[in-house]
Amino acid sequence: MSAVSLEGAEARIGGHVVWRDVTVHVERGEFVAVLGPNGSGKSTLVRAMLGLQPLSAGRATVLGGSPGTANDRIGYLPQRHAFDATTRIRGIDLVRLGLDGARWGVPLPGRRNRAAAARVERVIELVGATAYARRPIGELSGGEQQRLLIAQALVRGPELLLLDEPLDSLDLPNQAGVAALVERICKEEDVAVLLVAHDVNPIIAYLDAVIYIAGGTAVEGAPEDVIATGTLTELYGVPIEVLRTSDDRLVVVGAPDLHGHHAH
Repeated sequence: MSAVSLEGAEARIGGHVVWRDVTVHVERGEFVAVLGPNGSGKSTLVRAMLGLQPLSAGRATVLGGSPGTANDRIGYLPQRHAFDATTRIRGIDLVRLGLDGARWGVPLPGRRNRAAAARVERVIELVGATAYARRPIGELSGGEQQRLLIAQALVRGPELLLLDEPLDSLDLPNQAGVAALVERICKEEDVAVLLVAHDVNPIIAYLDAVIYIAGGTAVEGAPEDVIATGTLTELYGVPIEVLRTSDDRLVVVGAPDLHGHHAH
């Protein structure tokens, strides 16, 4: 059974069609990037998978049920800006909030909380953040903060990980580092991952597939098949050219409303 399956899906916001006729399938253990220009509906797709954006047509299943029914088995990292430098909560406590942040009070000593503490330590080690997890989150770099937030999304052992622009504002080495981390987690933990991104270049080597949203619909496939002149020309409905630079980066030329930072 696919981790995520959409068939002929359509989303409307305020009577406006964001996208329609979207058919995508994400398998367990797959690392998939969701790409497209600003305003194309990438975050709307994530919200639809969480059951926060009802479909106006088509059907969707997430982890075998209707969207929203399996959110306790989903790790979700929404869009965010960096923490303020004065934020004093420690990284390890931020991760622990992923386990019991919805509960009132202070965790009491006992077997259950020892197991929870061990789980927190394990995911912190998994993301490579042990060395700085006990420092205030505001003192850490953007890449270090992002690793701890991914640990928070993982701490409950999800089957699906939804990451909404986790690479935003990170420099290129940190983008590649986070992508490599997510790919390793995807395979080792058998977690399906959907990562919303503006630029595919830092992550393309780690991806199994991409979902490209543009022109009010979407196409899914291997990166080299989707980020191609013919596919994107059909998707946008205007001539698009995909160029490969001397340093092996992909650049999309001619797309309407395509901002500079979205040049693949």
